[in-house]
Amino acid sequence: MTTIRTTHVGSLPRTDTLLKANADHAAGTLTDAELADVVTEETDAVVARQAEIGLDVVNDGEYGHTMTEKVDYGGWWAYSFERFTGLEILHELPEHKPTPAGKLELDAMGDRRDWVAFADAYSDPTSGIHLATQGVPVWPTVTGEIRYTGHAIVERDVKALTAALEKAGKPVSDGFIASISPAAAARIGNQYYEDDEAAVWAWAEGLREEYKAITDAGLTVQIDAPDLAESWDQFKVAPSVEDYRRFSAVRIEALNHALTGIDPDQVRYHICWGSWHGPHSTDLGLENIADLALSVNANGFTFEAANARHEHEWRVWKELVEDGGLADGKYLIPGVVSHATNVLEHPELVAERIERFASVVGPERVVASTDCGLGGRVHSHIAWAKLESLVEGARIASERL
Repeated sequence: MTTIRTTHVGSLPRTDTLLKANADHAAGTLTDAELADVVTEETDAVVARQAEIGLDVVNDGEYGHTMTEKVDYGGWWAYSFERFTGLEILHELPEHKPTPAGKLELDAMGDRRDWVAFADAYSDPTSGIHLATQGVPVWPTVTGEIRYTGHAIVERDVKALTAALEKAGKPVSDGFIASISPAAAARIGNQYYEDDEAAVWAWAEGLREEYKAITDAGLTVQIDAPDLAESWDQFKVAPSVEDYRRFSAVRIEALNHALTGIDPDQVRYHICWGSWHGPHSTDLGLENIADLALSVNANGFTFEAANARHEHEWRVWKELVEDGGLADGKYLIPGVVSHATNVLEHPELVAERIERFASVVGPERVVASTDCGLGGRVHSHIAWAKLESLVEGARIASERL
């Protein structure tokens, strides 16, 4: 029987114990060593739970990505404030220096076109997507030289995950740790570097140290790169697809530089269209960027395939395969359960979604996953139920295949 392997994108629900430890550490009442003990204990538990459910490729739940008062804006990537110099939180909208010669200019995490198109919904407190519920606006900004200083923290995370994998009876190769892409990191304001491409390359140099620390331990690094799809909606003036592809190609070049010397088998590349629960009416189609994603020095590609706005795009992969665009060794990690709905996917639907991709690339090149991280997007109980449905759907698909 062909066995469809399973995984998820990274973020899992934080426990009350972990959140309290992060808060106490930020307040100065918990030492680095004491926080490391909590992270290690909670990582043990979250890996054990993933293994018990039956997930094949697991992670630390991103439990080492500290959530503190600095994370009021940007959440999933703001762990970088603990690991890099040159960053500040500003309370006024910062300048965002454009690409050389003013080719394209990001809106420094400002209003997206989707927010403008559905302004009435986003301004309605009863809509469920009311922007005012996100707190007082603040802007993370590069104000000095970007240098990586997170060596002790990433070592803590690597040790916690590898120890937890051993306790769960899983090989190190079944573990992954997520790390931000240079381009995603560089979407914040820039008041230091000459232009936004210079900032991207500075991030690439720094992040290379984190990628190496993870992969040198035998783990897989997941590059979190929502920038490839999501940045399309963040320009002050909508670019042409051609200009956007040129903009993105530079950023992939910087990422590949950061991955130099790392085995692509130890790299998976995650793209998504953002995790906010909104219409996503202005998303860029996958057909415009899939080949760019495949140019990353990674063998695994994780993307949203259960998203109601993008589920139909499985055909993009079919066309790419037919045109010889998926090289040997590369495999797909499609999302088959969604982070954007509280509805629990039926295992039969999960199996059907998996079978689509198996029919395109072969079952041995499919690892079933979630669309995006579940932590903070749905209730903890629902998140774990979705992972159980994912595993059951993979079992059904495996039997049928």
